[in-house]
Amino acid sequence: MTPFGDGVRLAVGTLTVLPVPPPRVVGPRVAGTAMMLAPLVVLPIAAAAALVAWAGEAAQAAPLLTASLAIAVLAIGSGVLHLDGLADTADGLAVQGDRARRLEVMRRGDVGPAGVVALLLVLLVQVSALAAVPAAGTLCLGVVASRAMLVVACARGVPAARVDGLGSGVAGSVPPALAALVVAVVAAVAGFVDGWRGVAGVSAALVAAAGVLLVARGRLGGVTGDVLGACVELALAAYLVSQVVTIG
Repeated sequence: MTPFGDGVRLAVGTLTVLPVPPPRVVGPRVAGTAMMLAPLVVLPIAAAAALVAWAGEAAQAAPLLTASLAIAVLAIGSGVLHLDGLADTADGLAVQGDRARRLEVMRRGDVGPAGVVALLLVLLVQVSALAAVPAAGTLCLGVVASRAMLVVACARGVPAARVDGLGSGVAGSVPPALAALVVAVVAAVAGFVDGWRGVAGVSAALVAAAGVLLVARGRLGGVTGDVLGACVELALAAYLVSQVVTIG
């Protein structure tokens, strides 16, 4: 098994519920490969969610119902990993205390009030925004763009908040030039498929992810696996909201 093959296994096994053998080894090169492949390996999950959205539109189902089912398929297909990270990150950032206290709250994994509110608000934004736009294509592009933000979060120069956990394994694993290339390619694809609205969506996702990273670095000292999940979910919400604004 090559480092590339191990990277594929790590990406698929971490970011989706698709069954794959575990990677033979996990090092910085494998971790970086996995993060750069994130926008590609989620395509089956994105396609499944987009298919639900298309079916709902074709059946002229209520837009909110269609959007809710599509987002549910996306969450289940991702193993609810990113939503869990969003909740834990919100709980940790809401804690009064020092960095160690915040990280300890995030490590526990139980969802507190801040986490519940964050989940409800972000899911509400995602569903309501998706209900207001042509859902199938928009959702597929949004999923790819949001996962592309993982290369930004894992670019060299963004530190890990602690020495163990998923975040420490992938933090700093992507060279900045390659991270920029991945985002540029995704933006180009979005622009080709959806014109300037697609580029605006990727830009909005990038701003959202950058905001999460800035707050995490200031409050936590860097990224964790939970912070990566928060980046993904907020980037998806930002992408979808940007589409409502551009269409309006």
